[in-house]
Amino acid sequence: MDAKLENGVLILHPTGNINSTNAASIEKEVHAILQNCSQKEIVIDCDELQYSSSAGLRMILRLKRHTENTSLINVHTELYEVLEMTGFTEMMTVKRAYRVVSVENCELIGEGANGKIYRIDDDNVVKVYTNANALPQLQHDREIARAAFVLGIPMAIPYDVVQIKEGGYGSVYEMLNAKTYAQLLNGGEKSPDEIAGMSIDLLKLIHSRVAKPDVFPSFKDIALDWALFLKDYLPEDRFEKLYALIDAVPESLNMIHGDYHLKNIMYLDGDSLLIDMDTLSCGNPIFELAGMYNAYCGFGEVDHEYIMRFLGISYETGKAFWHKSLELYLGTKEEERIREVEEKAKLLGQTRIMRRTIRRNGLNTEEGRKQIEYARETIAELLPRVDSLTL
Repeated sequence: MDAKLENGVLILHPTGNINSTNAASIEKEVHAILQNCSQKEIVIDCDELQYSSSAGLRMILRLKRHTENTSLINVHTELYEVLEMTGFTEMMTVKRAYRVVSVENCELIGEGANGKIYRIDDDNVVKVYTNANALPQLQHDREIARAAFVLGIPMAIPYDVVQIKEGGYGSVYEMLNAKTYAQLLNGGEKSPDEIAGMSIDLLKLIHSRVAKPDVFPSFKDIALDWALFLKDYLPEDRFEKLYALIDAVPESLNMIHGDYHLKNIMYLDGDSLLIDMDTLSCGNPIFELAGMYNAYCGFGEVDHEYIMRFLGISYETGKAFWHKSLELYLGTKEEERIREVEEKAKLLGQTRIMRRTIRRNGLNTEEGRKQIEYARETIAELLPRVDSLTL
């Protein structure tokens, strides 16, 4: 066994297998090393350790009793599952070894609030998280996705966590021959009306599911944070009405996706599947519709080319698709009713856009200032007409 001492840390590097035939001799070797150094910490690098029997696991426990700060790193998947099942991951730090994947020159097929989705080969896609230190968030998102899957929400199931060569971490999904709704629409495989119908059928299914309390975040709380951020950027009376409108929306445990658009839904063998679940939450459907307005219209109101860059469709097509989606969701062609709901979604959507643009240094760019001013004027125009945000 290789061993080296670095800044008070004893790094052990076992290789091959540890089992009943060699565990005792390895332990004796380690204790001989420990007698000749005053280590404060032990790190067992398992990069070349293929297997450990229960004898090896007991040896690790005895090492931990000798030096409390003992950890394992670069643990391959099979061994990690054994350590997790036996409770080692709760008693000590255990870090997995992750397969390395490159997304260089890979097709970008989707983009959400916290990451981008690439096709890495014919069979698989990977969601790459924006935050380079995203492992805790990634694990949280996988737990949220699991809870939503149990509720019957159709989604792609992540089966692996990988390290991205260009930086950060990602979740891998098997999506053989799958295409996004955007690809189906842009390739002419489905008409806009067909895509809108499929999209709204799936959306209604999502909204019909009721979550257990305290499992998913409340989107109302998220929206209240949007409004609160704008307190210093809006006249007091406008801020107060905006905040009061959001605060008056009844709490709801009905599921919402939170970032629902053409690039976040895959079509696979006749089934529609969500591929970005980090914004899953619960709340009133108006919060979902606000996000959809932003994706299809809102972000393109100032820069009409934005929708083309984002979804691959024109601004005019985006507006038409948004209108058709509202018509199908509300189950009516009555323009007054559609316009009423659209104004509610637009008010919330531009609130989010204004906050987002300010936080992204928009006040210091010409494009950002135009976006902020449009949002501010839209909020001022809609507030006198909107008395409730509920549907």
